[in-house]
Amino acid sequence: MTSIRHVARTRIKICGLTREEDVDAAVDGGADAIGFVLYPASPRAVTVERAARLAARLPPFVTPVLLFVNEEAAAARAALAAVPGAVAQFHGDETPDQCWQASGQGAHRFLRAARIPVGAAGAGFDLVKYASDYSRAHAILLDAHVEAYGGGGKAFDWSHLPPAVDAHLVLSGGLTPANVGDGIRQLRTAARSLSVDVSSGVEACKGIKDARKIREFVAAVRAADALF
Repeated sequence: MTSIRHVARTRIKICGLTREEDVDAAVDGGADAIGFVLYPASPRAVTVERAARLAARLPPFVTPVLLFVNEEAAAARAALAAVPGAVAQFHGDETPDQCWQASGQGAHRFLRAARIPVGAAGAGFDLVKYASDYSRAHAILLDAHVEAYGGGGKAFDWSHLPPAVDAHLVLSGGLTPANVGDGIRQLRTAARSLSVDVSSGVEACKGIKDARKIREFVAAVRAADALF
């Protein structure tokens, strides 16, 4: 009898989209989720109205994600209501209760970003406790701690992460087609599931995506998946 080999599938979010052609390229390339930055200080920021227009291009089963940084709860809820099917991503200093209130007390799923120090200081970040504190989050997004909010395109040392975390994890921070496979191989078994999130690693310049890099990134993820 021929055995059937299960192939793990890492889900892919492409973040910081600002143009219609980039949304289309991400979808065509195989993205599972598309991120829109609603943080005015970011070079990739879009308005709620712009995010809604871009999200309207998405086909079924591709999820829009709205990134907030220390946004007022009422404004976050209004933005989520304006983009049907949207998931929230909180990337500032939001407490567990603030995330819960801003997500409409469970009306919308949300991701909570864990800003992990780069270098040796990353060993002191207690991800197990963080995931427990934000247990209402649908997933914990792992990003490098930089001065600016909203992601800085820098990687942290993945070896400092604990071997087991009772949460869905989303690996972010400095991912590229060249290194995403290593991240998947290192962290695949560390959580309930592993997804990846990329922005600068598939850009021609800030806020402008490169369709070729998107295809290369997705191909690298699928190549890593095939090893499991």
